[in-house]
Amino acid sequence: MFKKILIANRGEIALRIIRACREMGIQSVAVHSTADANSMAVRLADESVCIGPPPGKDSYLNIPSILTAAAVTGAEAIHPGYGFLSENAEFARMVEEHGFTFIGPSADHIDSMGDKVTAKKTVMALGLPVVPGSPGAVESVEQGLEICENAGFPVIIKAASGGGGKGMQVVKSANEFKEAFTTARREAKANFGDDTVYIEKYLEKPRHIEIQIFGDKHGNGIHLGERDCSIQRRHQKLVEEAPSPALPEDEREAIGKLAADVIRKMGYVGAGTIEFLYEDSKFYFMEMNTRIQVEHPVTEMITGIDLIAEQIRVAYGEPLSLNKDKIKLRGHSIEIRINAEDPETFIPSPGKITQFHAPGGLGVRFDSAIYGGYSIPPYYDSMIGKLIVHGRTRDEAIKRMRRAIVETVVEGVKTTLPLHEWIFEQEAFLDGSYNIHWLEKTLAAKAEAKEQK
Repeated sequence: MFKKILIANRGEIALRIIRACREMGIQSVAVHSTADANSMAVRLADESVCIGPPPGKDSYLNIPSILTAAAVTGAEAIHPGYGFLSENAEFARMVEEHGFTFIGPSADHIDSMGDKVTAKKTVMALGLPVVPGSPGAVESVEQGLEICENAGFPVIIKAASGGGGKGMQVVKSANEFKEAFTTARREAKANFGDDTVYIEKYLEKPRHIEIQIFGDKHGNGIHLGERDCSIQRRHQKLVEEAPSPALPEDEREAIGKLAADVIRKMGYVGAGTIEFLYEDSKFYFMEMNTRIQVEHPVTEMITGIDLIAEQIRVAYGEPLSLNKDKIKLRGHSIEIRINAEDPETFIPSPGKITQFHAPGGLGVRFDSAIYGGYSIPPYYDSMIGKLIVHGRTRDEAIKRMRRAIVETVVEGVKTTLPLHEWIFEQEAFLDGSYNIHWLEKTLAAKAEAKEQK
């Protein structure tokens, strides 16, 4: 097994990996920007190395600095976490070329799945259903309008190299298409350095269902059930749960088996997630994430499996310790993402945490790197923690989450905890009938009603 692993990330995921390393008897190295010198990851890692100033491009995206830190500390492997360089194929190649092990899939798989057009073609050939739309990149307004006529409006224009809702435009009629097409390409170029876009049929009331998969270097591939990530705002997930309240058992098993078959055919190694839109009992491939997900704890809670430790073992060359026939999904788990943001305007709220108290009790887990007196830097994503609960039933998990939200104290900055408290009172969430458009529409109606008072 590896003796020392460098973690090329920050915040709660860096701390999560450090904890897995410690339990496995592996030394950990935390890299950090000058803004993160007092972070919990730096405090708890066995070693730490400053790799640059706060902007991501000068530190957490600085490949030469990260590789140098790995070399000088004698690390054998690099774990990228999620975000930053986790899905950067060139980084994965350079890690391997410099004699380190990249804890993730091959650079070729990151490449093929990172481009949404290539990914769509790849999985279609392997048997996954896809949303009707363009077979590849759309080069012109005229070509796009022809595709829209075949698919039918509304459609959504997406950046081929995109994610997080950037470079997306929903188009309801032909009259809107030209402006939306130009805007999508401009946003794609600005955010990803690539103006390639493609078109898909816009589904009216879909759910976002993702399948957690795992493969090893010995040809094994399995799935660990699904997660429902349909509570979203501007394509950003806010609440995730497993299993989905929308799937009957036969559909759950069928889509899981199909996803596992695909990654075996691909020869995929490591953790990954195949994401689908689900509507009227039909699944449509959306994208594949070639990394560990933010919401991986809900899968850990219902399986009892440490997914980070499994990533490390598989990267070292060991066969999967997981056998699909022996994996039993137990109970129900829900996760909320807590952001340092105004819960109504969603404006980021960096600053010093004056008081902090984590919730506890049976079935409650709080993944975070914050502490009392910690100053949240303004340079990075606003997520400061993840509150995860587990219950024997969905109803029990919901009640447990309500209790845990009330117990959580984060003072000195604004957080989205009040928003989550409100979500867990809404009928559409309680009965599981929500879809990916529900939260935005409900918030818009709530704001309009407030203005009219």
